[in-house]
Amino acid sequence: MLWLVAPHMFLRFIGISFLVPGVVSESLPKARAAPAGYGDFVAGIFALIATAALAYAAPWAIAAVWIFNIWGAADLLFAFYKGARVRLKPGSLGAGFYIVTAIVPPLLVSHALIFGLLMRTGA
Repeated sequence: MLWLVAPHMFLRFIGISFLVPGVVSESLPKARAAPAGYGDFVAGIFALIATAALAYAAPWAIAAVWIFNIWGAADLLFAFYKGARVRLKPGSLGAGFYIVTAIVPPLLVSHALIFGLLMRTGA
């Protein structure tokens, strides 16, 4: 499970770039950018905590993974929902388009795998 959670420590912080002027277009609504950026930031913090707990075999490690995984998956799904409702214009993601196209799909797959492991182990 550690190998599935650990990449989130790095990849989730890339989402903060939605808050950086110039990375995304000024036409990107703040209603879309702020939840995505801050949601990824919180998911990254939870990933740090869960990874450390797993690495040190803390008694609360599985609980930390549950919290991280629920928050992280919900954050990504909420971002998809908000993106569809805002009806993003082509180019509004600017340089941040790679986050949605190259980083989010593997993150969603890893969340699904983590849920599978958590459910299979009965944790």
